[in-house]
Amino acid sequence: MNKNKTRAKLAAGGTVTGMVLQMIRSAEIPRILAAAGFDYIFIDTEHGGFNPESVQDIATAAREAGITPLVRVTELKYSLVARSLDLGAQGIIFPRVEDADLLREAIAWTRFPPLGSRGFGLGAPQTGYARLSMPEIIAHANEENLNVVQFETVKALEMSPQLLSIPGVDIAMIGPADLSISMGIPGEFDHPDLVRAIEGLMAECHRHGVVPGIHCPGVAMARQWLDGGMRLVGCGGEINLLLDRATELQTRLRQTSREE
Repeated sequence: MNKNKTRAKLAAGGTVTGMVLQMIRSAEIPRILAAAGFDYIFIDTEHGGFNPESVQDIATAAREAGITPLVRVTELKYSLVARSLDLGAQGIIFPRVEDADLLREAIAWTRFPPLGSRGFGLGAPQTGYARLSMPEIIAHANEENLNVVQFETVKALEMSPQLLSIPGVDIAMIGPADLSISMGIPGEFDHPDLVRAIEGLMAECHRHGVVPGIHCPGVAMARQWLDGGMRLVGCGGEINLLLDRATELQTRLRQTSREE
């Protein structure tokens, strides 16, 4: 069965980088990002148009390529969380978390009994066609999955001691866009109040043994937080990556044409 390389790297004290998949429903995207050296992708079903079939195709390709597929679910519901894992995700990103009891229940959905309440429904593709017993599959899945909790509001930050103390929370991921909106400073990612809030959550993560993470819109911000001690850092998405590279290429082509 596939090992969760992102989990292993974090457990060894390392730092991981990744990218969000927003719109392009192609299994080639994780293969490209794996070849580029990224550690993880997250398939955004909260804001993107991914159906279960595309999630399964992308997650399967990612696992085969050696890049960790995470899925951001649209909301904390058993049918979304457990099914995403059955489709091949190696971790769940929980958005808009502000309720400790609901988060505790949602984390239970990611684990098979006796550690949780997930129903058994894994097929051969999700186990890499390995001929394993049910206890072996259960033990592997319970050990390898990652639980990523997003902090996107002032209320979530205020509740961080309760949320981070819940067993099974592996990573706390700041959503700077929504957090900046919640703070009344939309898009001001270098605002001192936002920076202090993020640093405060990082300190809380360290107190609870949770990996601090963030997803950034651009390289400069991602670099800032990598240097600042974030251990899971996402940067941009496949749409802007393609648009930026295409724009750069076309600009250079026009410059070459004028020079000739």
